[in-house]
Amino acid sequence: MTISNNQRRKMKSAARFFAVQALFQMEQTGQTAERIIREFEDHRFGEIIDDVEMAEGDVDTFRRMIDRAVDLQASIDQMTDRALVVKWPIARIDPTWRALFRAAGAELLDKDTPPKVVISEFVAVAEAFSHDGKEPKFVNAVLDHMAREAQPEAF
Repeated sequence: MTISNNQRRKMKSAARFFAVQALFQMEQTGQTAERIIREFEDHRFGEIIDDVEMAEGDVDTFRRMIDRAVDLQASIDQMTDRALVVKWPIARIDPTWRALFRAAGAELLDKDTPPKVVISEFVAVAEAFSHDGKEPKFVNAVLDHMAREAQPEAF
């Protein structure tokens, strides 16, 4: 089966969304990356909830993002701290945004995807988790700072 470029982009977008959920779940439950990856691949990708089929995520993108976020968590958290206001270190922000910044930071440090694409994709993920519509602007500002630090040559 051949996958179109459009379908591949959608699968990568879904992988980003699932990575944020997986990193959140890891932090909340203390489960290992291996266990979370297996759970998401076996039960979340393509899952049907209330007659709505979830997207299939790109497995390689998902695995790489989770593995890198775990392996580089200290560096990503420090980069995120530098992007946040001094009064709001990463430990004080909502765990959803912490998971998002870790997933995005992993992709930014991977340097395979242009930083503007990473920012755009994760702002879209933020919109899915947003309660009052202000969070995506906050996410955009933090990710812009992180991207400029991780890939200054791209700006």
